Amino acid sequence: MDFEELRQRFELLTTAHLTDGCVRAGVPVRCAPAGTRAVVPGSRLAGRVSPARHVGSVDVFLEAYETANPGDVLVVDNGGRLDESCVGDLAVLEAQSAGLGGVVIWGLHRDTADIVKIGLPVFSLGSIPTGPLSVSARPDGALESAVVGEWTVSRADLVFGDEDGVLFIAADRADEVLDRAEAIRDTERLQADRIRAGESLREQVRFADFLAERAKTPSLTFREHLRAVGGAIEE
Repeated sequence: MDFEELRQRFELLTTAHLTDGCVRAGVPVRCAPAGTRAVVPGSRLAGRVSPARHVGSVDVFLEAYETANPGDVLVVDNGGRLDESCVGDLAVLEAQSAGLGGVVIWGLHRDTADIVKIGLPVFSLGSIPTGPLSVSARPDGALESAVVGEWTVSRADLVFGDEDGVLFIAADRADEVLDRAEAIRDTERLQADRIRAGESLREQVRFADFLAERAKTPSLTFREHLRAVGGAIEE
């Protein structure tokens, strides 16, 4: 996988396009929990996952930076905790210095003003002033995988983030998903142009025909109809 090409292709896509591409390709749609947002609105990131399970000490992040490749994204598992932050400005500044492409946190951050100044894309569930409240024993595989919501991710995964949230895709399926996403994007852009030119979406997708066919065949779904006419608005 050429990660520079990956980032360039994502610049012309959204995570919404990618989730639709996953559906078309039969790839699991693995989104971070709703509410995972960029500290700086409009931030975007794309890169390989560099996982780290946080247990109260910053050393796990520093160790992750030692083995990360340029452009990797630190994905921090803090169990989704909302009573403490686990990433602050120094951890983000060091990530930038190490060449990482961003940070995704299943948990909270702090030092928001300083993180904004640093400029590295950081996604989290929000912020709270307090730092780690305790230190626990480091689990096995702390740098091998991370849990984000209901998903376990590793270095075999890629992570994408934008205004809609964060999505994980297995690296070995990324090309297929990107191809599908680009096709969907192009179809939807043409549909939007036609709406602006005066041709309604209902006309484009032959919605009256769908209603007539469904009256004959009640089991017919709109997605089946869309596939037959080349629509893309639901996938």
